[in-house]
Amino acid sequence: MSAIRFENVCKSFDEKVVLRDFSMEVQPGETKVMLGGGGSGKTTILKMVLGLVKPDSGRIFVEDQEITSLTEAELMPIRKKIGMVFQEGALFDSLTVGENIAYRMREDGTCSEEEQEETVRQLLGFVELRDAMDKFPAELSGGMMRRVGIARALVGNPPILLYDAPTAGLDPITARTICELVIKLRDLEGVASIFVTHDLKAAKTLASEFAEAQPNGEVVFKSEEENLCLVNTHFVMLKDGTVLFEGTDETLRNVNNEYIQDFLT
Repeated sequence: MSAIRFENVCKSFDEKVVLRDFSMEVQPGETKVMLGGGGSGKTTILKMVLGLVKPDSGRIFVEDQEITSLTEAELMPIRKKIGMVFQEGALFDSLTVGENIAYRMREDGTCSEEEQEETVRQLLGFVELRDAMDKFPAELSGGMMRRVGIARALVGNPPILLYDAPTAGLDPITARTICELVIKLRDLEGVASIFVTHDLKAAKTLASEFAEAQPNGEVVFKSEEENLCLVNTHFVMLKDGTVLFEGTDETLRNVNNEYIQDFLT
């Protein structure tokens, strides 16, 4: 079973062609790193997985269920399988960190207050923000807001996560922290993901490092040089709505294509 599958998808907005015969498959526990210039279709792909944008033609599947023509009501159970991490965190300014993370649970009404609080504490522990529960977004740094955004996306343990440039504008240390969270979710939780980015350093980290849980509960990060080449992270380069390249980091850097080499330098 694939986590996400696009089959020959086309999409235009007015006269602008955004996706042209686009096909891609993401397996459980796999990360697809989406690269490409502005307007190449990356964010549209994320919106299509959520059912927010419908294709003009082609088919889209989430966990092998076709969502191409589903109504809003039919999409609701599908969306519960998907977590979305926005570039700026997209937190509610008037709610505390804890209330932001618990928002989806409160809307669903399926958890008690005690269960909601316990879940929030666990998720804040995962993103290493245990002391931030009662803070408001205005009191957080940009990196902290991104981590809260990841915690909120993890409510309900979705098997699929979508990341829209989560390291953009962050300092290298904070961007590294975000990448480590993504790697932990991929390698230890088996989460499938699409990672849209212009941050080539972050993309390299995702493609060259993996997480291992130690007997004492600590998580360590190792590079691919210490193991086989990673098989659960691949790059997709888009240009003019089509797939210009799909493959490993090593193959991407060695491909003989002027556009790709200019993009990487």
